[in-house]
Amino acid sequence: MKYPQPVFDANSSGGKDFGNLPEWDLSDLYPATDSPELTRDMAWLETECADFAATYEGKLAALDAAGLLAAVQRYEEIDVIAGRIMSFAGLRYYQATTDSDRAKFMADCQDKITNFTTPLVFYGLEFNRLDDAHLAGLLAANADLARYKPVFDRMRAMKPHQLSDELEKFLHDQSSVGSAAWNRLFDETMAGLEFTVDGETLSLESTLNLLTEHDRSKREAATHALAEVFRDNIKIFSRVHNTLAKEKEIEDRWRKMPTPQTGRHLSNHVEAEVVEALRNAVVAAYPRLSHRYYALKAKWLGLERMQTWDRNAPLPMEIDKTVGWDEATETVMSAYADFDPKMAEIAKPFFTDGWIDAAVKPGKAPGAFAHPTVTPVHPYVMLNYLGKPRDVMTLAHELGHGVHQVLAAEQGELLSSTPLTLAETASVFGEMLTFRKMLEGAQTQQERKVLLANKVEDMINTVVRQIAFYDFECKLHAARAEGELTPDDINALWMSVQAQSLGPVFDFADGYETFWAYIPHFVHSPFYVYAYAFGDGLVNALYAVYEEGDPDFREKYFDMLRAGGSKHHKELLAPFGLDASDPKFWDKGLSMISGMIDELEAMEG
Repeated sequence: MKYPQPVFDANSSGGKDFGNLPEWDLSDLYPATDSPELTRDMAWLETECADFAATYEGKLAALDAAGLLAAVQRYEEIDVIAGRIMSFAGLRYYQATTDSDRAKFMADCQDKITNFTTPLVFYGLEFNRLDDAHLAGLLAANADLARYKPVFDRMRAMKPHQLSDELEKFLHDQSSVGSAAWNRLFDETMAGLEFTVDGETLSLESTLNLLTEHDRSKREAATHALAEVFRDNIKIFSRVHNTLAKEKEIEDRWRKMPTPQTGRHLSNHVEAEVVEALRNAVVAAYPRLSHRYYALKAKWLGLERMQTWDRNAPLPMEIDKTVGWDEATETVMSAYADFDPKMAEIAKPFFTDGWIDAAVKPGKAPGAFAHPTVTPVHPYVMLNYLGKPRDVMTLAHELGHGVHQVLAAEQGELLSSTPLTLAETASVFGEMLTFRKMLEGAQTQQERKVLLANKVEDMINTVVRQIAFYDFECKLHAARAEGELTPDDINALWMSVQAQSLGPVFDFADGYETFWAYIPHFVHSPFYVYAYAFGDGLVNALYAVYEEGDPDFREKYFDMLRAGGSKHHKELLAPFGLDASDPKFWDKGLSMISGMIDELEAMEG
C-alpha cells in the first residue's frame, strides 16, 4: 500500500509582510480530526481490507477477466481512502511539525492503516505469481482491465525481488518502527534545531536563507552557525544514516537487488543504463558548467578564491528586491497563460481555494512541495515564501507539479502517479516559462545578466549539485556495506564529491564537511535526487523542441501530463522525437546551460 507522498523539492529559501499569504484549507480532505466523515472512512477501511482479503486471498488465479477487474477496482478504492486519511494527517503535521498532538494524530493514523492494510499484502505477491500467458489472456479479453497494464508491469518488475508472503507481511508490519521511525527522528530533530547568528536565534530555514544575503559577513556567520549546530548533532545524523543504509542493505540483500539503486530505478520505471548515461554526461560536463560559471562568479564578486558561503551569494549587480505575493502570483500566472490559457485555468484554484500554504511559520516543515493527495480531491502546495525572486521560481515550480497532478488525476488513483523522473517535467517546464517571461521583460542588459546568471545557478543547483548528491549517496551506501561509518567517514565522502563538482575556484571552510546532515532526501528517499537532474535535462530538451516551433507542441505536452503513470518515458517522449536512453539526448539539455554561460561570458567583453 503506497500512500501519496509529497514531491519534496530541493531548492527553497528559508517575517516581512509579503501581502496576503494563503493558507491551506484541508476541509476538502476532512472537516476535522474528529469529523464523522473521517470516523466513517476509518471504519470502512478496516472492514473493507478484511473483506477484500477474505474474498480474494488464495483465489486470484481462479478469477476471470471481469473478476480480476472488480478486484483491482476494489483495491483502488481502498488506496483512495487510505491515501485520503494519510494525506490529511500528513499535511496537518507538515503545517506544525513541533505540535505533539498533530504528530500523535499522524502516527496513530499511520499505525491503524498499517494494521488494516497488512491483510492486503497477499495481493501483490499473489498477482505476481500469475502465469504470464494467463494474465496476457485476461488483458486481451477485457479492455477495462487492459487499461491497468502499466500498473501490472510495474508490479511485475518487482517479481524477481519478492519475498515469501509471511516475510512481506512482517516487513509491512514493522515499517512504522523501522525507516518511518528514523525518518521521524530526523524530521523532528531538524525542526527543533536552533542556530545563533549575530545574537539572533533562527530556524534552519531562516539560517539557510542568510546564505543568499548580500552582506558577506552575514553569509559567513550563517555558515559557521550551521556548521557548529550540525557538528553538535552529528552523532544523531550519523546514526540515522548508518541505520537507514544498513536497513536498506538488509532488505535489498533479501530481495536480491543487484545494487542499492535498483529499487529506486524500478519505482521510477527507468533503466539503470539511462540513469548512468545521465550521470556520466553531467559529470563530464562539470568543467564546462559549474567550474566555468563559478570562475565567472568569483570575478563578479571581486574574489580570488570562493568560499562555500559565496556559492549562493546574490550577484553584486543584483538589487536586493523583495517580491510581494500578488506580484509573484501575477508573474507566474501570466507566464502560464501565455503558454496556454488552459494551463492558467488549471492553476487558478490553487490561489483562490486554499490549495497553497505559503507563509514561513515556526515548526512548519522546511522547503517546498506539491502533495498529490488522492485523485478525487486535488493537490496541495507548500512553500516557505520569503519574497526572494527565487521564491517566485519555487512557486512556478510547485505549481507545475500541481497542474500535472490535476491533469493526471483523470487516470484514476493507480495510474495517476507519475514516476519521479517524469514528475519533475511539468514543474521545471513551469519554471522555464516563468524565467523566459521575466527575461523578455528585462529592461536593461544588467537585468538580463542577473536573470541569466540566476537561472544558470538554479540549473547548476539542480543538475550538477543533485548528481554530486547522487554520487555521494552511491559512495555512502557502498561504504556502509563494508561496515559502520563514523561521522568523519561520512564527512570525507561528502567532501570527495564537493570539490569535484564545484571546481577549483572553491576553498572549503572548516565545518562544511558536515553539510550532508540536513539534506532530507538522503533520509526520506534514497537516490531520489537524480530525478531533479533527469527532469531538468528532459525539460531543456523539450523546451528546445518548443522553441523550434512544433505547431502541435501544446497538445502533445498536455497529453504527456494527462498520461500520468500510464505510459513509459520512451512512449511519452517519442511524439517529441526525443529518447532519454541516447547519451546525446542529455548533451542537448546540458548544452542549453553552457549556451547561457557562453552568453554571460560574452557580456564580460
